[in-house]
Amino acid sequence: MAVLEKGSKKLLNAWAFYDWANSVYSLVIASAIFPIFYGALFRIAEIEKVTVFGGDIARAPLISYTTSMAFVFIAIITPLISGVADYLGNKKMFMKFFCYLGGVSCIGLYWFSLEHIYFSLACYFFGLVGFWVSFAINNSYLPDVAFPEQQDSISAKGFSLGYVGSVILLLFNLAMVMKPDFFGITTDVDGVAEIKAMKYSFVSVGVWWIVFSQYTFFYLPKGIKKENPKKHIILNGFKELKLVWNQLGENVKLKRYLGAFFVYSMAVQTVMLIATYFGEEEIDWGTDADRTMGLIVSILVIQVIAIMGAMVTARVSRVFGNIKTLIVINIFWAIICVYAYFVITPLDFYIAAGLVGIVMGGIQALSRSTYSKFLPETTDTASFFSFYDVAEKIGIVIGTFLYGFVAQITGSMRNAILFLFVFFLVGIVLLLRVPKEGLEHK
Repeated sequence: MAVLEKGSKKLLNAWAFYDWANSVYSLVIASAIFPIFYGALFRIAEIEKVTVFGGDIARAPLISYTTSMAFVFIAIITPLISGVADYLGNKKMFMKFFCYLGGVSCIGLYWFSLEHIYFSLACYFFGLVGFWVSFAINNSYLPDVAFPEQQDSISAKGFSLGYVGSVILLLFNLAMVMKPDFFGITTDVDGVAEIKAMKYSFVSVGVWWIVFSQYTFFYLPKGIKKENPKKHIILNGFKELKLVWNQLGENVKLKRYLGAFFVYSMAVQTVMLIATYFGEEEIDWGTDADRTMGLIVSILVIQVIAIMGAMVTARVSRVFGNIKTLIVINIFWAIICVYAYFVITPLDFYIAAGLVGIVMGGIQALSRSTYSKFLPETTDTASFFSFYDVAEKIGIVIGTFLYGFVAQITGSMRNAILFLFVFFLVGIVLLLRVPKEGLEHK
């Protein structure tokens, strides 16, 4: 097959289509079905703790700790992969590996059980790794496949494809879970029908991810080989991060902004990862069916409102400036944390979901664009964004670990939510220290 030219419509569409393939993991498993399934296993077993890693750990801290370990691994492996892939000039090979690792791990969640907790957590762990590492490699392709003037529009197209695809599969999985009899799924010696339907949804995610990614892999180029000395193959990615770190001292705006971003992003990402677990455990839903329906509806509410929230945030930032807008958004997040502490009823949770949706998409998009505006004009932007991504992942590690730790020692996820409130306050203070000259209204 002939290599497609940079900027060609077919190549751009193939790149964007990976969002259609892998976004189902982020919505169906990470946000919706798996947290419900995970909580149901503990309720059916009538236990709150399992013996794992040498001690008795409650269900919420256990999944939080496992998530933290996964992101530690991701933060370490991503720069390593970057260095090796750049030298070999075959990013696609690594992207395929982590795509398939994630897809197979999703299928492996079909056998998730408390009796085989180590295998089960390993599937969850490698599903996260496969998603985030393959996603990072796909992002690194953007300057290879698109010219600067095309990048905003094709990125937006990828986001839209990911949203549509993941919602389609989620609705199908929701139908399976709520009406298992219609799909021939019945309660028998192998398990409860609804639980079996959730397991089938994990398989559907893995199959969807692997199958639809083939379109992307067919058209993406192997990569661009860099003629680096062989001794730098493994550590080249880390060397690039070190160079970025050294340059931060010369850019006060960038350094202060990164400090603020690191703190508030830690809280934002933790909220996104644990929101469904919080709703599953802390809200008085009534019946199991009401719980399942309520949580998935909440996720859909967040997704729909997040798109509008991102658009509104972009407009507001053009009027008031990026930093002022980020400060207001962080204040909004802090208020949400306080409100979440008192959430009890399903209606309360729906309101919280709507509030999260307003600021979820906005803070992510605005944070990245603000970072981009602070970058020196003559620099390797890929290295700076690699640094940005690693900082974000380390923040997730700290946030999810502290959340699990506070939930474990206090016995309440609500106390852990208040703990995140502190991070938003610190983030606000640090944002106030960022010099605003040359950025506002830019």
